[in-house]
Amino acid sequence: MPKLKTNSGAKKRVRVTASGKLKRRKAFKSHIAKSKSPKRTRQLRLPSIVSPANADAYAKLLPYG
Repeated sequence: MPKLKTNSGAKKRVRVTASGKLKRRKAFKSHIAKSKSPKRTRQLRLPSIVSPANADAYAKLLPYG
C-alpha cells in the first residue's frame, strides 16, 4: 500500500490534541476589526474544537494526524 499524502493546507490550520480532538483557530479575526466589538474580538482569540460533523472530513485530509 502506498503512503498517503497529508493535505498541506489542513496541517497548517489544525492540531491534534492529546485526547484526539482537532483544535483550530477561529475565523473573522484578521482584519476589519473596527466594526467588531471588543468582546467579539476577544472571544475570537481563543482556539476552538472542530465540530464532530467536520471531523471525519479532516480525518481524510490528515491520515497520520
